[in-house]
Amino acid sequence: MINPLRMVSYSAWLGVQIVKGALDVARDALLPGVDMQPAILELPLRCTTDLEVSLMASSITITPGTITVGIASAAGAAPPTLYVHAIYAEDPEAVRADLRIMEDHVLTMTRGSAWARERSAS
Repeated sequence: MINPLRMVSYSAWLGVQIVKGALDVARDALLPGVDMQPAILELPLRCTTDLEVSLMASSITITPGTITVGIASAAGAAPPTLYVHAIYAEDPEAVRADLRIMEDHVLTMTRGSAWARERSAS
């Protein structure tokens, strides 16, 4: 069950990410010499429940500069996977790292501080 305080904390963090993304996109829309390098990235998830996957996909989509274009369900040993279009994908691994941070925040919100402690220990 999601704790309301963790939900408020996640919403505040996500709000900051939305503002940062909006500023980046606005800057590139207004200034000449845009250096966008769009790509579609595969992102295997640690999220396991429908709620977690939906929250992650929605969070990506509402953040300017990224959109979830597809979701593959877990199959056998393969985890659920999101396909993400990013307009600033010069370094795909850096984009994935940023998305992992978002996933950390989603999982901390849904699973609580015990999950955050487990993640820190590993």
